[in-house]
Amino acid sequence: MDDENTALPDPLPLFPLQLVLFPGSRLHLKVFEPRYVDLVSECLREQRPFGVVCLRAGHEVGRQDVAFETLGTLSHIDAVDAEQPGLLHLRCIGGLRFTMAGAAHQQADGLWLCRAQAIAADPPQAPAAPMLATVTALAEAIRKLQEQGQLPFAPPFRLDEAGWVANRWCELLPIPLAAKQKLMALEDPALRLAIVDGFLRDKGVVGG
Repeated sequence: MDDENTALPDPLPLFPLQLVLFPGSRLHLKVFEPRYVDLVSECLREQRPFGVVCLRAGHEVGRQDVAFETLGTLSHIDAVDAEQPGLLHLRCIGGLRFTMAGAAHQQADGLWLCRAQAIAADPPQAPAAPMLATVTALAEAIRKLQEQGQLPFAPPFRLDEAGWVANRWCELLPIPLAAKQKLMALEDPALRLAIVDGFLRDKGVVGG
């Protein structure tokens, strides 16, 4: 879903959430508010993504004193399950990152919109040799999760790419949202992986 030719909707509809969506991440959403049910219908009809941004303050459902990050990630709907009228279960996959080009604004129904510019996908850069223990630890974590019947990450598993490995660790690690946001925003995937590697070594998750 990180196609460089992805055309961003103009304006881009936003879904503020209390999480940081990384490119390549799986995202499961339960949608019931009318504005988001309408958004899902429109995205499916027009085959286009919406933007996920991390809430910094407030609760979006209340639409009061809301503040969210200006750098987010496109979310592509992969599957929809409508168990009952007015309630949708979405499975999405994170695509390209984007940055807002100006302030976001709300429609009358409360849906946030913005003009946005896409950020290029991480280049396919191999992890440096000192990071191989972190790569191996991620491969082992994936294996154990699969044995438990879980598939936390969307294939293919690109263990030979520094950005992909760093992003998957960022999903797994219990670190503050502000830290995840800063890591997601880093342009250099090797630097992102190096920071993750240092954290894992400090916590004794990997040796060395």
